[in-house]
Amino acid sequence: MSTTTTTSRSPTAFHPLLSARRIRTPTTQLELVKFSPLKPTRLVSSRSRSDPFRARSSINNDYYVEERTLPASVIDNADRKVETRVWSWRGYSIRYQCSGDDGPALVLIHGFGANSDHWRKNIPALAKSHRVYSIDLIGYGYSDKPNPRDFGGRPFYTFETWASQLNDFCLEIVKDQAFFICNSVGGLVGLQAAVMEPKICKGIVLLNISLRMLHIKKQPLLGRPLVKAFQILLRNTPLGKLFFRSVATPQTVRDILCQCYHDMSQVTDELVQIILLPGLQPGADDVFLEFICYSDGPLPEELLPQVKCPVLIGWGDKDPWEPIELGRAYKEFEPVEDFVILSDVGHCPQDEAPHLVNPLVETFVARHSSSSSPEL
Repeated sequence: MSTTTTTSRSPTAFHPLLSARRIRTPTTQLELVKFSPLKPTRLVSSRSRSDPFRARSSINNDYYVEERTLPASVIDNADRKVETRVWSWRGYSIRYQCSGDDGPALVLIHGFGANSDHWRKNIPALAKSHRVYSIDLIGYGYSDKPNPRDFGGRPFYTFETWASQLNDFCLEIVKDQAFFICNSVGGLVGLQAAVMEPKICKGIVLLNISLRMLHIKKQPLLGRPLVKAFQILLRNTPLGKLFFRSVATPQTVRDILCQCYHDMSQVTDELVQIILLPGLQPGADDVFLEFICYSDGPLPEELLPQVKCPVLIGWGDKDPWEPIELGRAYKEFEPVEDFVILSDVGHCPQDEAPHLVNPLVETFVARHSSSSSPEL
């Protein structure tokens, strides 16, 4: 049985300060604050299961997040079209956003280190003629982040786990078949879900799907033991935590985004905060290290032949992480009906070029929404 709670979503506001960055949520203001020896700070170290968005501490020694309740007089209720809700899945709190009352159902699936806010430029536009849902995969965004060590050595943060989450979400929340719109590693989640439960997915749009170049099968035979040894080092020694703390800073996040966005003007202060803030929650470091050490599991070329629904691939041709020259090979798989080049766009087309992505999604969905499919 699923349960949901709802809050309205107001536009994100960003205000540069000398030593802090602020984001406004419907009733609270989150601050990313640089530690100062002159300012004593009390942090909340636990996360409330009943309210997964409440105050959280930081695992980064340089920055912490404070949450302050806003007075009712300054809460902006101008935009109620996109709702933020919480779904209880297997005892975990999962954040998702939704908008739109009519039309085919779309579920938007983010990539590694991102969350449902990465689709903020797509949800309102697509919701004009669709029922749109954007989900935080477990371990990411403002969904719960269970410790991977609590599962008796069995891998938890896998594409099978996320695919099960996605399919259950469609059954319990969407209550309908859906189109999966995916970016980066979210593409493997969408493909895996479609393979596991073919009746749920009506079609998939893959935007710069991860090639998984660090997968163990793509490493030289002689190098594989070294890869495994390095992963053990990251997981089981302080080196991993130190590495994460060096990554989870505003400047490093900005630098990484400037690598994968071709149009660097789209790497705004707001975007940096959207990616960084959830990564400062307790448990985010363990999820990060678990996934970068996850070199097993499926590859796109193994999943695509098993998919029964139509697939459209869109690829930003300036992606430095997932070269389009390698991605072109995927257009040869039978389910792939089109391979669309997105000119002068990087790894996250939905955010960098929504004016290209939104019409692409709308056209694909319109083409297949009337096709008959088995009922759930």
